[in-house]
Amino acid sequence: SPIHTRENYSIFFPGMFCFDDEHRLYKELFTSYNKIIRPVENVSDPVMVWFEVSLSQLIKVDEVNQIMETNLWLKHTWNDYKLRWDPEKYGGVQYVRVPSNKIWKPDIMLYNNAIGDFQVDDKTKALLNYTGNVTWMPPAIFKSSCKIDVTYFPFDYQNCTMKFGSWTYDKAQIDLVLVSSTMNLRDYWESGEWAIIKAPGHKQDIKYNCCDAFYPSITYSLYMRRLPLFYTINMIIPCLLISFLTVLVFYLPSDCGEKITLCISVLLSLTVFLLVITETIPSTSLVIPLIGEYLLFTMLFVTLSIVITVFVLNVHYRTPRTHTMPEWVKVVFLKFLPRIMFMTQPPSNEDEGRPEKAKPSSHAELTSSSEDVMDSIKYIAENMKLQNKTQDDWKYVAMVIDRIFLWVFTLVCILGTAGLFLQPLLIRDEV
Repeated sequence: SPIHTRENYSIFFPGMFCFDDEHRLYKELFTSYNKIIRPVENVSDPVMVWFEVSLSQLIKVDEVNQIMETNLWLKHTWNDYKLRWDPEKYGGVQYVRVPSNKIWKPDIMLYNNAIGDFQVDDKTKALLNYTGNVTWMPPAIFKSSCKIDVTYFPFDYQNCTMKFGSWTYDKAQIDLVLVSSTMNLRDYWESGEWAIIKAPGHKQDIKYNCCDAFYPSITYSLYMRRLPLFYTINMIIPCLLISFLTVLVFYLPSDCGEKITLCISVLLSLTVFLLVITETIPSTSLVIPLIGEYLLFTMLFVTLSIVITVFVLNVHYRTPRTHTMPEWVKVVFLKFLPRIMFMTQPPSNEDEGRPEKAKPSSHAELTSSSEDVMDSIKYIAENMKLQNKTQDDWKYVAMVIDRIFLWVFTLVCILGTAGLFLQPLLIRDEV
């Protein structure tokens, strides 16, 4: 009869005995295993835990609630002397994957967690090595508290920290070892709103007020820069165009009658635009964001242009019957300011509208009544000419005021825009 040996069966079923070896190994390892007791041979020795964080995705940065949401992989590595075995006794098995809730694990959690669930999910398996080394790498989605400064939004930089440490074990029982000086970004999924500049990490031992012992912790700092392309195209450029439309109000002639209409149209356009982008701007009262300052600047800019336009139209339509032009207005607005702004007033025709002197007829002399009529006509003509000249002077004063504010608003628009948006560039050089 054939001899039934393990070698003969292994030819046909090579995985059968491997499964049997792993089953036997698992049974022997956890028969008397206590997952509550720290895995140290000497109770005075700490458990050395090698800790590393890998950033998988930056999900969201909530400026209003001061919360950063991230997807992380937390790699824990430590040695458990109770989980050692000889591979030769178990068919060469060197690694075993076991449910993480069956073994002792360090209670490392995120200190600055913004939600109620502080613990990492233990549904993932741990990898056991025959030397007793345990590797556990659970994924987790954290919502961490972060102090967010939106002063230079949308050209802002943020620094959010994530502090990890044991909640119950002090340094004498668990000591953390920082595997890398920076967060692992090899598997990072790029964000469409934020760019990660750097993510350094450091270890520190802290003594809290509650306890006398020192507690080790590892803190990672996530330096981020907001990508401003979306906000530039959809917010800043439309506001800039609205501002330049406001400048054109002062180039529009007052006689066309559309100056106020253009001002009101620009103001309504800005109001509708503000209603559309209200949800995009961070709604916080701690600081005024840069884009908020620019929108406020544009609103004041448009409102002031309406006030000035009303004043210019009032000057433009003044008549000698309602207003008398002071001498200083004639000197400043008719002589001094036009020369500075290279404006020239067309020369008036002195003889225009002046009646020709009546020539005596060779046949008959004018009667006294005819002379009175001619004097009256001459007086009326001179008076009308004076009124027309005064009205033209008021219109020219209004045109000078328009030209002044055209240059003033142009300079204010350019300098105000540059002054607001140059600040983040200077901050970027410092960072």
